[in-house]
Amino acid sequence: MLRRSLLAASVLLPLLPARAADPTRGDEPESGMRARIERYEADHEALARLHDLELSPARRARLREFHAGRLAELARVDFERLDQAGRVDYVLLRNHLEHELKRLEVEAARFEEAAPLLAFAPAIVALVDARRGMEPVDAETAAGALVELKRGIERVREEIEAFEKSEQEEGGDPFVARAVANRAAGTLDDLRGALREWFRYHDGYDPLFSWWAREPYGEAEKALGDLAALVRKELVGIEESDSDAIVGDPIGREALLAELAYELIPYTPEELIAIAEREYAWCEQQMLAAARELGCGDDWHAAMEHVKDQHVAPGEQPALIRELALEAVRFLEERELVTIPPLCAETWRMAMMSPARQKVNPFFLGGETIIVSFPTDAMSHEDKRMSLRSNNVHFCRATVQHELIPGHHLQGFMARRHRPYRGLFRTPFLVEGWALWWELHLWDLGFARGPEDRLGMLFWRAHRCARIITSLGFHLGTMETDEMIEHLVERVGHERSSAEGEVRRWVRGDYGPLYQCAYLLGGLQLRALHAELVGGGTMSEREFHDAVLREGPIPIELVRASLTGAAITRDHRASWRFQGDPQ
Repeated sequence: MLRRSLLAASVLLPLLPARAADPTRGDEPESGMRARIERYEADHEALARLHDLELSPARRARLREFHAGRLAELARVDFERLDQAGRVDYVLLRNHLEHELKRLEVEAARFEEAAPLLAFAPAIVALVDARRGMEPVDAETAAGALVELKRGIERVREEIEAFEKSEQEEGGDPFVARAVANRAAGTLDDLRGALREWFRYHDGYDPLFSWWAREPYGEAEKALGDLAALVRKELVGIEESDSDAIVGDPIGREALLAELAYELIPYTPEELIAIAEREYAWCEQQMLAAARELGCGDDWHAAMEHVKDQHVAPGEQPALIRELALEAVRFLEERELVTIPPLCAETWRMAMMSPARQKVNPFFLGGETIIVSFPTDAMSHEDKRMSLRSNNVHFCRATVQHELIPGHHLQGFMARRHRPYRGLFRTPFLVEGWALWWELHLWDLGFARGPEDRLGMLFWRAHRCARIITSLGFHLGTMETDEMIEHLVERVGHERSSAEGEVRRWVRGDYGPLYQCAYLLGGLQLRALHAELVGGGTMSEREFHDAVLREGPIPIELVRASLTGAAITRDHRASWRFQGDPQ
């Protein structure tokens, strides 16, 4: 798609002379990895601000040149002269550059898949690239290009309509796969936006341009919108207004393996699913034990229903969240588990989530601001009931600390004050894994007050197991979205609407393919590291947690290397089998 992203945008600028050696680089001491990383990020963002058209081949060529050049520069660093922190930074940057190059290849291949629906796109790319290059525009020629653009769009439309007619009569394979069509529809929206930006740049400022181009632009722009609507209706199977549709885009096993390598996770998708199933079996045994305590026998679903009905009244959720947040801080400080800077404890805030946003996130979100999901008066009766039950007291008590302290708020507070340059390498395995680790650890420390609290904690733990099983199954092509929803309802205990919201959020492309796996797997990595350092007597609880926070949001295998002094090589790859070998 043509997403305007600081991490993916650049185009050759034909008016500039050939690039000479950069005099700002000089001979940097090998200890200056931080400066090297900060300079890379600033340079990359400068390219991105100038060029933001993902579909442009020239952009991809420029980015390949840029990243390959920085990788070659990095190879000339004297790795042996770096200290441990410098070696970690070296591996982080090398891994990032290699991943960016690989991502460009994947991006090009994904655009190629959608080529039958985007045959006219080079015409728009040419117009936008010329504007980015500040090339003068010939108004009459531009108008002619817009007329040809509309014809190209109409030819694609005619091909789709003809194919759909023959397909209905004869059957057979689709014009393109549904996921590809959905991806192409988004690209058409972005192309429409890029064309609109190109037109507005010239319109009115150049009266001759407006005289020639205004009418053909309007027709081409409308044709783009009509084509996007047709693709969604005929090839994806959704109406333009259907914002609740769940359409995903699985990436396949090879792409999953590449992403796991980038995250320094030395397991196959199948091995990770086995780990999740093992963890879920533990959860199920604990849910059965809690159900028996509550007099529900072996029916843990009935026990979970009992827990869901223990919610506060409408309007009372903010007071509950505040008290749960303060309770978690008291628990941590009494046991000296982690340093909580007074300013961190002072500066968190609260906001309420809109009904529309709750459709894709039925639970609350966190960080410096905790965003609370709870029913509003505008919701249907059924949606109100489901939201009340999904955000009951015991579910909330299990995760308020995940979002605030010691979870994401404390984590973000420290990340902005310790090695902030490592934010470039932000990984959910540390970001979400840190917050999830505290759910695991607080269970072991007896945070739950009784079987209802335990069921609240187990709901989320089982949910994180399900995230691994379902999201990897989806990307492997072994699980459809309706099966993912059923899995959450039957094996975790979700309300159906919350399960649909979760799956909708997971598959629609807002998150990376491994993001849903990262919660529990990152937590298990930190559990293994905690056992090694705290269980082994090397660090206290507070020392361990403070040290992890000071490393930044990087792959946990490299956090381990920093904290243990483990050997790191120039070509370091994933090797830490933090869960052993799944049986």
